[in-house]
Amino acid sequence: MIALNYRDSRPIYEQIKDNLRRLILSGGIAPDEKLPSVRELASQLAINPNTIQRAYRELESEGYIYTVAGKGSFAGNLHEIADLRVRELLSQFDALTDRLMGMGQSAETLAQRVRERGGKEK
Repeated sequence: MIALNYRDSRPIYEQIKDNLRRLILSGGIAPDEKLPSVRELASQLAINPNTIQRAYRELESEGYIYTVAGKGSFAGNLHEIADLRVRELLSQFDALTDRLMGMGQSAETLAQRVRERGGKEK
């Protein structure tokens, strides 16, 4: 389910977040599916429960999971997550556009760049 790379420069909690985010977005964890408890996952990965708790807390603040008191943590709704991610990326796009225009790039130049990328998918 979750693979950690101890040679990775990223903190362990970020690796856990990335793994869970990927599983949720790919459907590997279904919407509303219960996630392992903090203690259970910490035991499986042989790491401190506080590390898991931090990853869960940040995923919850980002909208990827939700917690029900006394029941545990669950994967969020994929459509809501996708909408949240689109809004987040558009906000970043707006900020980047503002920076580029502040550096002298015209709106037309930026629009042309977007048109050129239209239809190109990774």
